[in-house]
Amino acid sequence: MEERLQKILSSCGITSRRTAEEWILGGRVTVNGSVARLGEKADLDLDEICVDGTPVSRRGERTYLMLNKPRGYVTTLSDEKGRKTVEELVSTCGARVWPVGRLDYDSEGLLFLTDDGEMTQRLTHPSYQTEKEYLVWVVGNVEKAVALLSRPMDLDGAHVAAARVRRGHSSGAVVQLSITICQGINRQVRRMCGQAGLSVLRLKRIREGEISLDRGLAPGTWRHLTEEEIQKLKMKEVFAG
Repeated sequence: MEERLQKILSSCGITSRRTAEEWILGGRVTVNGSVARLGEKADLDLDEICVDGTPVSRRGERTYLMLNKPRGYVTTLSDEKGRKTVEELVSTCGARVWPVGRLDYDSEGLLFLTDDGEMTQRLTHPSYQTEKEYLVWVVGNVEKAVALLSRPMDLDGAHVAAARVRRGHSSGAVVQLSITICQGINRQVRRMCGQAGLSVLRLKRIREGEISLDRGLAPGTWRHLTEEEIQKLKMKEVFAG
């Protein structure tokens, strides 16, 4: 059956759809010896699809990881600035996996990695409205900020929906907030807090969808997702709002 090339590459566990599109635009993908075009379709059973001259084949079993990302790592597979990457933390998993979404350099907590392109699409595409919950340690006028965060905001021209905010423990001037969002704009929680007048001291993602960070995972360590966790992620329905 013919499918778009980026879908074929992601379903084979080679890379995500977004990166596959970049590879196609960069001339790295060929179909039956001809350089592929973005939007082109092919049939893996009938056509020879190559990346950098290497034929693509179907993958069988997929790999799904939960990482407790520490601060000081970038959520990429390589970094032009020479910073440490999350790839280094999961190098012993036995598969070539990539991060699902992003968690910025100074943030920590739950990060999924996989070689399943369909899963990546399901968790990162805006239409699926995947909830992400963060614990955020802040200083500032918290009462005023909570009211602002709980309403729709505009971040440099980008409209963001109201967050769900709960106030937690406090220690002196530092207050812990639980902030839940459904979008994934770059550094969204930090930027929302800054616009609400708060200074963020620490930010930790603790939940994505129905899966919470395993408290037994020390920072920098990972484990395979259980079959139950995988099914919860795969069964998530498209948001119909």
